[in-house]
Amino acid sequence: MQNQKIPFIDINTGEILTRQEDLLTGSDGRTYPVIGNIPRFVSSQNYTENFGYQWNKFDRTQIDNDMQAQSYQRLFQESAWEPGSLAGEAVLEAGSGAGRFSRTILRETQADLYSFDYSNAVEANYNTNKAIAPNRFILFQASIYEIPFANSSFDKVLCLGVLQHTPDFEASVRSLIKQAKAGGEIVVDFYSIKGFWTKISAKYALRNFSKKMSSEELLSLISKNITWMMNFSDLLNACGLGFLTRFIPLVDLRTLPENLDSATRREWAVLDTFDMFSPEYDQPQKISSVVAMFERNGASVTFAGRVNGAAVVRAIKRVESDNSVS
Repeated sequence: MQNQKIPFIDINTGEILTRQEDLLTGSDGRTYPVIGNIPRFVSSQNYTENFGYQWNKFDRTQIDNDMQAQSYQRLFQESAWEPGSLAGEAVLEAGSGAGRFSRTILRETQADLYSFDYSNAVEANYNTNKAIAPNRFILFQASIYEIPFANSSFDKVLCLGVLQHTPDFEASVRSLIKQAKAGGEIVVDFYSIKGFWTKISAKYALRNFSKKMSSEELLSLISKNITWMMNFSDLLNACGLGFLTRFIPLVDLRTLPENLDSATRREWAVLDTFDMFSPEYDQPQKISSVVAMFERNGASVTFAGRVNGAAVVRAIKRVESDNSVS
């Protein structure tokens, strides 16, 4: 699958790694395993185990098909990229999950895609997308804080649906900026703080309990209660009382694609509700705060606002930051 133009480096020494069968090896003898054709720079036992469970179980739920193109629309509307303009570009995707955006980039552009996730969701991504463009798809498992490439390697850096779930939001932003070339673009989206009411909801009232449950227990609890919660939420929305749905332990159904059949809509609701209650970290930010993070870490913000309700920041890495950001 991997016809790699940008080499992996040892995250400890910075030296280029060489592939020897199922190992990536440094000059000092340090090795990183390649398991299931995927280089692994971290253990799968980490704070994102819930995401690995989630995306391997719901590996096809959010993948675009003949009836929906939500991933395509979200990617290109939030980034403002034109698919044709990415030909030959090196794109880094941080936090790929099951590969919904990986698939869009591989199918709709001629970019070289370097994609990773901290969880073993990379396995779902590999199974879904390995055959699309094997010469342009480099998939690996790594931490957003220790990305195994030299600084200033990528033309574009993309991170959607991830930053709020990392332990240190600004350190994550800083790491993404490092990976962009001078003049390269970084695009992120994230959960935003809209006002004092943002955390006044069932989600934040219950998360301290739900994130301690096993993934199996939490998913079972959601699945057993999803029908009545969806019916109640739909009723409140129909009565013009949609603002009250925040107190139901359920994803806001108004955020789901409109053209889903009933079974698929239910599956999306289960998935997105699990996604609400299972992560170890959930840290919404003010858009202005994220802008400040980019500016003080070597990038100039070109857009900050909402795109179809999502908080989005686009930025360009400043030329001088190639030497100043460390």
